[in-house]
Amino acid sequence: MDKKNQTEVTEFYFSDFPQFEDGDLLLFILLLCVYLFIVVGNSMIFLAVQLDVRLHNPMYTFISIFSFLEICLTTVTFPQMLYNLVSKEKTISFIGCLLQVYFLHSFGITEGLVLKIMAIDRYVAICNPLRYAIIITPELCTQLSTGSFILGFLMLLPEIVWMSTLPFCGPNQIHQLFCDLEPVLLLACTDTSMILVEDVIHAISILSCVSLISLSYLRIIMVVLMIPSGESRQKAFSTCTAHITIFVLFFGSVALMYLHFYVTFQPILEKVIALMFAVLAPFFNPIIYSLRNKDMKDAIKKMFTSQKIFTVSGS
Repeated sequence: MDKKNQTEVTEFYFSDFPQFEDGDLLLFILLLCVYLFIVVGNSMIFLAVQLDVRLHNPMYTFISIFSFLEICLTTVTFPQMLYNLVSKEKTISFIGCLLQVYFLHSFGITEGLVLKIMAIDRYVAICNPLRYAIIITPELCTQLSTGSFILGFLMLLPEIVWMSTLPFCGPNQIHQLFCDLEPVLLLACTDTSMILVEDVIHAISILSCVSLISLSYLRIIMVVLMIPSGESRQKAFSTCTAHITIFVLFFGSVALMYLHFYVTFQPILEKVIALMFAVLAPFFNPIIYSLRNKDMKDAIKKMFTSQKIFTVSGS
């Protein structure tokens, strides 16, 4: 195609969102409630860990970081989806779309790295408890957390810079709930064979991360089963159950979203999978860690009790 006749795309259109009708108001309210629950629930966990000195240890520090990342990851996609439900335009600028892709994957990669650190933390705590305090020091926790953010936000930067140089001359319709790598790359007016290379790289990254975490938890389970005391065994299992559940929810939705390669789903099923990716782990994270963890429940109750006392004394 002659470059002179190409029209540069300045915005993308989410074509699969329905026009707003009375029935869509219920969907909008439902998604808004889910988003608010995710933000409030994960904020409670984050604040409880920061405010309660009893939770100032590596395990809860990583849980609070993960909860913070869940808020960020959800905020990247949900406001735009809610806007698209009620707006007639249903558009996003070219730069806005690239930024959404960048932050979506950067926060996602960082979450995966934090889950890996959480698995290693539990591995050392259960498999090598006498040396835990020596190995997992506050300095190491800070270094691992900082490194996860730096690596998470650097890994996708070359791809986003490369995507920003591609010609987009139309069509501009994105057949997904939010901007993502493959739906955007398919709209580029150039050879898109690099999509396969991208898929392979992402698959290797996801599978290597899943394999390392799975091996860590498998080793933990083997060690726990050899503990003679039933009470100690139960306590050890309870500290890992929540971690394993969140790990399965997060990487299960990631696998459905990014590891199907050339397997094509019905459009409606693709939207459901995308919604699961955006909702599953962030929604259940506060439920799992607040219901199954006595220390976390006590910290949240203490936080609300302290706030109530402060309000009463202030009045």
